[in-house]
Amino acid sequence: MGIAVVDSPVGRLGVEEKAGAIVRLVWNAEPDGATTPLLAEAQEQLNAYFERRLTRFDLPTRVEGSDFQRAVCNAISSIPYGETLTYGDISKLTDNSAQAVGNACGANPIPIIIPCHRVMGAGGKLVGFSGAGGVETKVQLLRLEGAAGLLI
Repeated sequence: MGIAVVDSPVGRLGVEEKAGAIVRLVWNAEPDGATTPLLAEAQEQLNAYFERRLTRFDLPTRVEGSDFQRAVCNAISSIPYGETLTYGDISKLTDNSAQAVGNACGANPIPIIIPCHRVMGAGGKLVGFSGAGGVETKVQLLRLEGAAGLLI
């Protein structure tokens, strides 16, 4: 297990690897352990994302949670860069309630890489974000992706 950090426009991000997969992204992290090839690749991809050179992460991830949590994260991962879906949209894909999807989205252990910032409330309403800075960080990420028109 190791953690590598990236200083980004939304703060210092720590990417954690366990057994060959990215398992967590946290704010205000400190490096821990050696930087493995996977962690170095995660750092490069995050930097490329924030420089608008990367629109889709290509990293092995593992969501440590229920089958439902993994299904929601898989659905979130399919949302294209610069686009959004609502909790209701994802509830139809996973055959669960929008509230359950919202809870699973809020528990996403790998935000940004699994882009839960692309999930909106009913009618495209801007709602919470589990990362540091909350909704303001979500707005920054959506603006970075050119989805700011959805927020006006």
